[in-house]
Order: sequence, then structure tokens, then C-alpha cells
Amino acid sequence: MHVSLATSAGRAGRRNEDFVGAVPGAVVLLDGAGIPGAESLCRHGVAWYTHRLGGALLGELSPDDGRDLGAVLATAIDEIAAAHRHTCDIADPSSPQATVVLARAHRGRLDYLLLADSFLVLDQARGGPQVITDEREVTARRDCSAPLNGVARGTPEYDSVRASCARALRARRNRPGGYWIAKDDPRAAREAVTGSRRLADLNGIALLSNGASRIVDPYGRCDWPGVLELLAADGPAGVIRGVRQAEAEADGGPDAQAPDDATVAYCAHLPR
Repeated sequence: MHVSLATSAGRAGRRNEDFVGAVPGAVVLLDGAGIPGAESLCRHGVAWYTHRLGGALLGELSPDDGRDLGAVLATAIDEIAAAHRHTCDIADPSSPQATVVLARAHRGRLDYLLLADSFLVLDQARGGPQVITDEREVTARRDCSAPLNGVARGTPEYDSVRASCARALRARRNRPGGYWIAKDDPRAAREAVTGSRRLADLNGIALLSNGASRIVDPYGRCDWPGVLELLAADGPAGVIRGVRQAEAEADGGPDAQAPDDATVAYCAHLPR
């Protein structure tokens, strides 16, 4: 399996809170999340958490023993929680956390796991790409943000309602009926989206963080088949360049979004 990787911090001078890495037969992508100004909760920060969790996942996947991916993730979450439980308030909803995508080729199959809103794209030998994501965070965010509809930006009312929406979203994190993300509780791994496909049915796969997926939505620079074409031609760096160009062109406009860390892994020549 040939794996190519690229990652880019959303802002110059700010640590990249994504993580991507690979070992023979497996690839890991994490998109870090946390609340700005929450340094008092965890002295390490989001980048530390994603990099430590990503490294632990690669270590767990290295033996290529075919263990259940949920068990792999649970073990890694528990390991990192133990590493800073006694120095940081890791149970607070605002402490560091991360989305997770795992993909592993083993005994003729591709096994995968997703937790929260990153993306796995399967380049199917027949029928076009299959795009897999965990939609629960997006659904929870949309529901919790509904009170902002019709409230004028830049007003005290908007700021007050937005803060209330953020608290409502945090209350749904790692709760039944809400959404699940890697944080301090290994039981979140049981709630991951998982699946398995025959390697013979796939030409390749791609893993994208939420920041990289913006090339499709909201910026519409290409569709998902176009992403696979771009990856084949220019690799992961080509996708990230497309995102940065779209961000620059939208800057100051109604569709502008704050630049985000963007990370892509592309796996071609899958083993059969």
C-alpha cells in the first residue's frame, strides 16, 4: 500500500492541531478540537493531545494483529487519559479532544472506523466513490445553533445566544442522543462508525479532516469524484492548495470561513 500524506496549519504561527501518520497496512488521521482559552483545564493543549493519541494509535496498529479497531481506539484513549489525568481537568467538556479516522488493510479486507466529523472516501472499482463520515456532530451542531437564526451578527444578543448554543453543544458531547469524539472516556470508541470492505473492490482510499473537506463543501471547488482525480494527479498537497485558494478568494465575503487546519492521507495500490 502506497500512502502519501499532507497537512497544513490553518494560520501562520499557530500549531497544527491535526495529526496524520501511517504504519505498514494502516493509516490514522485526527482533527483536534478544544475551546480557545481553556489552557487552565489542560496545560498541554489540543496539539499535544492529537499528536500523543495519534502516536498511541499507530503503536497499537503496528503489530498488524487484526484486533477490533474499536478496541484499538479505546486502549489509546485510555492511555493518553492516564498520561494527564493527574495534572489536567480532562473530564471538563472543553478539554482537548479529537475526531478519529482509522483505516487498516488486513487479510484481504479494509477495516475502518470514524468518530466525529472527518471523512473517509472509498475509491470503488465500480460505482464511483463512497463517502463515509460520522454525521452526529454536524447534526448536533445544527440543532444547537438553530436559536441563532435571524439574530443579527455583531450584536450583544447574538453573542449571548451564541454562547448559549456552545454550552448546549458541549452538553451533547459523548452522550447518548448527542455525538461522540475521542477525549477522556474510552467508552466513546464503542460508538464509532465502523465497517469493512473487500480490498479487491477498491482502487484506493482517502482520509480528510474537516478542514480539507471544505474543498467540496462549502466551497464547491470539486465534487468527491473530482477529489479523487485531484489526488491521483497532484496528491494530498493539491487538495490542500485548492482549499487555501478557495479560502483566499472568499476572504471577506459572505461565504468566508476562518481558515482551519487541513490534512489529507491518500492510499493507492492497495494490497489484494
